[in-house]
Amino acid sequence: MSSINPLVSNSLFDELFRGMNPGYFVKPLHGDPLPAQIKMDVKENPGEFIIHAEIPGASKENIHVDIDGEVISIRAQISQIDSSNKDEKTLRTERYYGEVSRSFKLSSEIDEQASKAAYDNGVLTLNLAKKQKKSGQRLTVA
Repeated sequence: MSSINPLVSNSLFDELFRGMNPGYFVKPLHGDPLPAQIKMDVKENPGEFIIHAEIPGASKENIHVDIDGEVISIRAQISQIDSSNKDEKTLRTERYYGEVSRSFKLSSEIDEQASKAAYDNGVLTLNLAKKQKKSGQRLTVA
């Protein structure tokens, strides 16, 4: 009985063709699995949080950002566009498709009206303005 190393082979099918020259056989595949979660960088300055989230393959119309106090939710639909040509056929494509999402909590509430979002080259940039804390008011005792 042979053991299959999961780091070298993803399936029994791969193991059967391990010794063959890959130039002679390429297994068809349509889409890799989605990433486990959206990768991002979070920075903070006195007035805002700056978030850079990687969402390659999404169009800006399919990206949704929801703000609920301190909780931010990012959701994106990524589509695979297949093109066909009568002179060629697709043997393998490694682009993923489907929906990705991520939610996280920040240390301050967000002012939705003063916040901005931009998407360029697969990176969503969020400039999330911190809500100004209301100063306490002193009550007059009558």
